[in-house]
Amino acid sequence: MTSQIQPSDQDLWSAITAGDEVAFGRLFDRYARAVYNHAFRLTGSWTLAEDVTQSTFLVAWRRRGEAAVLVDGLALPWLLVVATNTTRTEWRSARRWLAALRRLPPGRGVEADPADDVVARLDDERQMADVLAVVRRLPRAEREAVALCIWSGVPYGEAAAVLGINEGALRSRVSRARARLARMVVDGTKQEDER
Repeated sequence: MTSQIQPSDQDLWSAITAGDEVAFGRLFDRYARAVYNHAFRLTGSWTLAEDVTQSTFLVAWRRRGEAAVLVDGLALPWLLVVATNTTRTEWRSARRWLAALRRLPPGRGVEADPADDVVARLDDERQMADVLAVVRRLPRAEREAVALCIWSGVPYGEAAAVLGINEGALRSRVSRARARLARMVVDGTKQEDER
């Protein structure tokens, strides 16, 4: 059985400085778990810890041309300092972002989830189908009066002119429609209670 001698952190860093991606991968494999656990202890969030770990190694790769401060020939202490600084940067960014959101006028900022709109529309359609099922039982003249005056808010005089009747007749239709609808709703509620 042959044992392979693992390169030291100093050897890896020298190779990384020269642009050796394989050496950087070894350094990552060696210390990613430790950096990740450190980041979790700093943030209290596994998701943020993942982001901090990625950012830490990205910084390490970008700064490979600079002299890393290896303590006793180990890269881990330097990586943990980078992770700590990255965490501070993340928190500062989050605070700035929240401060910017607070400065927005009310009613602005994060947009509503489109799924909420879809659910609301489906619920509206279901409720409207129930209403239409009841309104369709009215005589045609009363349905027209309800649609114009109650639903669309057309003034009685204008609705009467469009329908070719006098305003008194239109008011009568609206009144009869309201009375019938009230009875239908009460009857429907009684029928549901009896089931």
